[in-house]
Amino acid sequence: MKIFIMRHGETDWNTQKRLQGRTDISLNENGRELARVTAEALRDVPFDLAISSPLARALETADIVIGDRNIPILRDERLIEISFGVFEGMISSKEYYEIPDPDFSNFFLAPDRYLPPPQGEDIRSLGARTKAFMEDILNREEYQEKTILVTTHGGAMRGLLNSLRTFEMSDFWNGGVPKNCGVAILECRDGKAEVLEENKIYY
Repeated sequence: MKIFIMRHGETDWNTQKRLQGRTDISLNENGRELARVTAEALRDVPFDLAISSPLARALETADIVIGDRNIPILRDERLIEISFGVFEGMISSKEYYEIPDPDFSNFFLAPDRYLPPPQGEDIRSLGARTKAFMEDILNREEYQEKTILVTTHGGAMRGLLNSLRTFEMSDFWNGGVPKNCGVAILECRDGKAEVLEENKIYY
């Protein structure tokens, strides 16, 4: 089995530094172009299926990359982004910071101390569901000889990759959030996955 895990293309909220989380924001034109360039680079990959977060930005990214291949794009709730609850839509840039909780910066700087806002999801929950997804896919008999595209989000992608290593929660981000349309390539055998490439950019 080979798995290509990809973060969705750019959205307007990405450029505005707004917290997207579960808010269903579509790709912008640059995001679609990033996905098209990445799709061209992956045109010879013999994908057998795609599995996507149910949010539009991930589904459209999968659709662009799959192109005219006649294969299914499955939706899986475990690939959805972490929820920022009542903070979704707020700007988190240094120039214009709208988030009222002074400790919210722990999300990136000290994830082991991060406490989610009301109606939000904590990082451990994100890690648990993305790990469950990986274990499920790696152990499915029908997928063992398949090549799979997985389209997801920055936080969820980090959770998927973290499920393959031993780490402290303080190191959850392990080098940062994957870039839009960044790709990780995994080679999988006997329920184990090896990361061949990570944060690969084709544009």
